[in-house]
Amino acid sequence: MSLSANALEALSAALTPEQIRTDSESLSAYGQDWTRFTKPAPSAIVFPRSTEEVATIVKLAREYQLCLVPSGGRTGLSGGAVATNGELVVSLEKLNFVNEINPTDRTIHVGAGAITQQIQETAETSDLLYPVDFASSGSSQIGGNIATNAGGINVIRYGMTRDWVAGLTVVTGAGDVINLNKGLMKNNTGLDLRHLFIGSEGILGFITEATLKLTAQPINPTVVVLGLRDMASIMQAFSAMQKTAPLLAYEFFSELAVDKVVTHAGVSRPFDTRTPFYALIEFENTDANSEARVFSAVEDLMERGIVIDAVMSQSVAQARALWRLREDISETISQWTPYKNDISVTVAKVPALLEAVNQEVHRSYPDWEVVWYGHIGDGNLHLNILKPDTLPIDDFKAQCGEVSESIFDAIAQLDGSVSAEHGVGTLKAPYLHFTRSSTEIDSMRAIKAVFDPDGIMNPGKVLAT
Repeated sequence: MSLSANALEALSAALTPEQIRTDSESLSAYGQDWTRFTKPAPSAIVFPRSTEEVATIVKLAREYQLCLVPSGGRTGLSGGAVATNGELVVSLEKLNFVNEINPTDRTIHVGAGAITQQIQETAETSDLLYPVDFASSGSSQIGGNIATNAGGINVIRYGMTRDWVAGLTVVTGAGDVINLNKGLMKNNTGLDLRHLFIGSEGILGFITEATLKLTAQPINPTVVVLGLRDMASIMQAFSAMQKTAPLLAYEFFSELAVDKVVTHAGVSRPFDTRTPFYALIEFENTDANSEARVFSAVEDLMERGIVIDAVMSQSVAQARALWRLREDISETISQWTPYKNDISVTVAKVPALLEAVNQEVHRSYPDWEVVWYGHIGDGNLHLNILKPDTLPIDDFKAQCGEVSESIFDAIAQLDGSVSAEHGVGTLKAPYLHFTRSSTEIDSMRAIKAVFDPDGIMNPGKVLAT
């Protein structure tokens, strides 16, 4: 439902003029995320500056029957923050405070609009670490990270966002403000509602504040890039490296991904040899023998023909340069409007997943460019189909959606997930049944009805109508 004159008047009375935007540029910018598959069409954008103002907005939305779409850094890849039908977009970017670290508890209290990198840098000033990290850390907001249970490059060591949330302040779809868990380490008093909101993608309400856990900085992180013979080599190398050093990350990507990043992002190749696939490994260089053990493991892999070429970072600057090979992929390929499959299985089933998906890709996209990358050490594979220039976007989306059914069926057979870390949004909502049972989906609907009795929170996301 579009914004009526009475509703706009009520919002104007509750907020200042600069907190409301209705110009076309703002509507376009704040009405979409990185998916770019839908045309944004919100009625207005509002910028609350406090939890209390968010609650006021929700109550007014209930009164005037307005649907609400939460907006953070808009770096989502599943259409979870798009507004296409006259919704009121609620941007949390003004709730961007980062409070001082509590050194005793190793926690930090932040607003939902705080940038991930800002939180990470604040933790570093106390020689601590907020470990959830990904390519969009410089623009993503913590509220969106929590709402999608973001993962990223360090899940193999540190887990998902869920593992680092000690407390939440939320505004439900009924306009109630709830302080969940209050930053406690131990709180065994019934159901922990905090975990309903983590990963809920805004369908229950707004996350406005969070207390995050911090940990110690890793010891001398060192990066190795391996050039691999084929897909089977990815897991063979992982098995060997896992036994050799404390791994912080194990990423993989294809030659096409490297070629795109080198050509369009100005990143240098790791070595002159071109190989079908690459693995980027980050490990803790904890003692004088760590490098020697890794060198020995890599040499053995090369002798066995699994690894074709390799390089190890010798400085922090070189490590960062090698990481760009992986971290610059998503932004680089965005110009081709990629259709993304973000899928996962248990690590032991990764070889079966790779084989099944690879067969389907070769059958369905013989002439299309397909970019592979992923956090393979935690069972997460990203499959990116690049839109041909001459193919209309609606036709491209439809064709990819048809093939996704076959891919998701294979994933279901492996008890995997159709969305490992990007959320469900609008793109994955029709496919939720491949991962969740009908009982689970019905329970989700019932929970949403409790927290969002009028059905105004982020309509069309997660739960297909």
